[in-house]
Amino acid sequence: MVPWRATEGGEVSQDVIDWYTRFAEGKPGAIVVEATGIQDVPSGPLLRIGHDRFLPGLKALTQAVKVASEGHTRLYIQLIDFLQIKRRPSADTFIDRFLPISDELRNRLGALGKDDEQVKAQLKQLSVDELEVLLTPRDFESMTRGFRERVTDTHLPHIAELPERLPPLFAQAALRAEEAGFDGVELHYAHAYTMASFLSALNTRSDGFGGSRANRVRLPINVFEAVRSAVSDQFIVGCRMLSDECITDGSGQEDARWFAQEFARAGMDFISLSRGGKFEDAKEPKVGEAIYPYTGQSGYECMPQIISDEAGPFGRNEAASISLRSHLRGLELETPIIVAGGIHSFEQAERILKQEIGDFAALARQALADPDWFEKVRSGKGSQVRICEYTNYCEGLDQKHKMVTCQLWDREDLETDSLRLTPDGKRRTTAPKWVSNSAQASGQKT
Repeated sequence: MVPWRATEGGEVSQDVIDWYTRFAEGKPGAIVVEATGIQDVPSGPLLRIGHDRFLPGLKALTQAVKVASEGHTRLYIQLIDFLQIKRRPSADTFIDRFLPISDELRNRLGALGKDDEQVKAQLKQLSVDELEVLLTPRDFESMTRGFRERVTDTHLPHIAELPERLPPLFAQAALRAEEAGFDGVELHYAHAYTMASFLSALNTRSDGFGGSRANRVRLPINVFEAVRSAVSDQFIVGCRMLSDECITDGSGQEDARWFAQEFARAGMDFISLSRGGKFEDAKEPKVGEAIYPYTGQSGYECMPQIISDEAGPFGRNEAASISLRSHLRGLELETPIIVAGGIHSFEQAERILKQEIGDFAALARQALADPDWFEKVRSGKGSQVRICEYTNYCEGLDQKHKMVTCQLWDREDLETDSLRLTPDGKRRTTAPKWVSNSAQASGQKT
């Protein structure tokens, strides 16, 4: 999830530095900084890396993490591209401003000979069910879910040009990341972002970048190769991809195994696995809100919560991870696999490694609940870990583009002097500091 702490211009803020510094104090092996936009386009408080003006803030961030972790933690940054999404309009607004009035629509409506304004007036008298019959599926979706660009919209020049434009943009972003002091990048090829859409079985582009698996993987490979060529040999370049899209007619585990083998053969330094998180099955947003890709079943598969089905919220990606990793090892490809999804305990993480489900275990919501998880477990203080309750309180904040915090700590000690609070003044922005028993004895904080 995006923690929404950057400035409105996409620069690193003090809140961003505080956020990652707090995680670094727990000394995890690595931190992956949030989804960061590679294009220099306005995108609100989403972190960006699409211009050299972002470098000073990014350098301050990497330095702060290295100091806080005492050099223990490696720092990566997640690079994303995304297509345009608009908020859902009211039906009348959509009809007045966005609906193309074609002769085909006039014919279906029985309004041949009427001018555009007369047609619009007639349409506004109809029910949603009647409009669903009359409008094209894409127009009806734009009315009820908000307009969303797709990689298959090749009639739009900027969409048609993505295969030429994206590799250098990713490469330039990665080069900035290395200059800023990051140890590597994670190319985001998962969920509802542009690169995941190129990999999807729903990608039917006819220009050599859609249709067959070989065509769908072509741009992601081109992006990786451009990035690899731009940065030094010591700089790590991996990707995050889906083990399963978890949507009707989407890419499944067989596709994922094939994509992973191609990424491994191309030289990816790691592959981080997620699942789901797509727009296609997301819930219909309210008027004035944008669709959120973690509200349908695929979103649940990505971020399962404690109120669950029979499979439960933990380890939902493990079976797919085993299958994908075994496939690579059978081809003598040793690319490390990172497994994530509902991991909260040392026993879970250790089992993933011992049973060769994956080569690394990644925590997100649990790390948010307790940034000191790693240090507590490492020092034998596992009983002191603050356990995530998987209510997805944090996800709800992300959905509203509010600063993400954890309900297990965001109301604690609010009266503390100099404590940074969220804009509404009701929540602290970082978890309280942990004081170990040994530190208490010496009067020092860890």
